[in-house]
Amino acid sequence: QVQLVESGGGLVQAGNFLRLSCAASGRPFSTYYMGWFRQAPGKEREFVAAISRYAGSTYYADSVKGRFTISRDNAKNTVYLQMNSLKPEDTAVYYCAASTSGNYYYGTARDFGAWGQGTQVTVSS
Repeated sequence: QVQLVESGGGLVQAGNFLRLSCAASGRPFSTYYMGWFRQAPGKEREFVAAISRYAGSTYYADSVKGRFTISRDNAKNTVYLQMNSLKPEDTAVYYCAASTSGNYYYGTARDFGAWGQGTQVTVSS
């Protein structure tokens, strides 16, 4: 089983940027498809972005397309989420997740078997 630890969250003003990191340990990192999800207060967890095992393919929720970029460095066992042009509605706890399912790109949480503890992102207006 892989263990995931997110970092990089914080409080920023709208229009600014943040980069989240997720460090993995355990099984070989390239075994996993990786994703980012987020959960705002009172809302369900939602898909943000996903990336294939060797970074050949990326997928995004419509709400973040063009502003967020997911990437990974398999040599460092780390996946990143670069978040630009942040909006107050991006405020949420952001979770890193790992999947061994070929259906990962649908962005369904049940296809991801390992999760980090989450990191808070707060965007002020």
